Amino acid sequence: MTINRLLAAAAATVTLAMPAAAFDISAMSDSERQDFGEQVRAYLLENPQVIMEAVNLLEQQQAAAQEQADLTMVSDNADAIFDDGYSFVGGNPDGDITLVEFLDYKCGYCKRAHGEVAKLLETDGNIRLIVKEFPILGEQSLLASRFAISTLINEGPEAYHALNDALMTMNGDLSEEVMSRLASTLGFDADKIVAGMDADEVTQRIADTRALAQRLQITGTPTFVMHDEMLRGYLPYDQMMQLVEEKRG
Repeated sequence: MTINRLLAAAAATVTLAMPAAAFDISAMSDSERQDFGEQVRAYLLENPQVIMEAVNLLEQQQAAAQEQADLTMVSDNADAIFDDGYSFVGGNPDGDITLVEFLDYKCGYCKRAHGEVAKLLETDGNIRLIVKEFPILGEQSLLASRFAISTLINEGPEAYHALNDALMTMNGDLSEEVMSRLASTLGFDADKIVAGMDADEVTQRIADTRALAQRLQITGTPTFVMHDEMLRGYLPYDQMMQLVEEKRG
């Protein structure tokens, strides 16, 4: 936050504390406004702690506003988030808590989150996981998502789950050749998967997920939706488990 914004926030705190009748900037002359500004500046210099109090208040207000906006966005897009009819569903399909993950196979934080999510599903046993392919980090990301979605379409959810796990735990470049060898090693029909990568259905699924992410104001990965709450960024296992318990009440 810049110093100008700090001062503005602090000034707002000072003025809000004044009686309404004592402060009407619209009724001030230019000289009166200048004098008022100098008084506010002098007060802030004498009481610098007010600046941090104002910043903390502003951040709390912004966080509350973002939380409310997220709740509304999740509610407005619930069908596309939780029941699009094509995204991979893992964990316990009948779980009482649904965790949705927007991921990119070239995202380092997604790779870190992968093990945490797996531990959460294994430990709890009553969580439904939905994976949204959201390639945003370049051509390799897009190629990997196309390969993964084609695997889901042509080889089924169990194959997708195995491939997703393998892609998330491997390092290095992701090329068609590398992923084909990986699929063959896992016992899948790599040629069939490659042949389906550019299918219209694959392209449409990626486009639909990108459109959903835009509506939800998602700009990075990983991003999670848990029940009615959006969780932007990496979260360790302990925090995810705490959120699950809170959602269950």
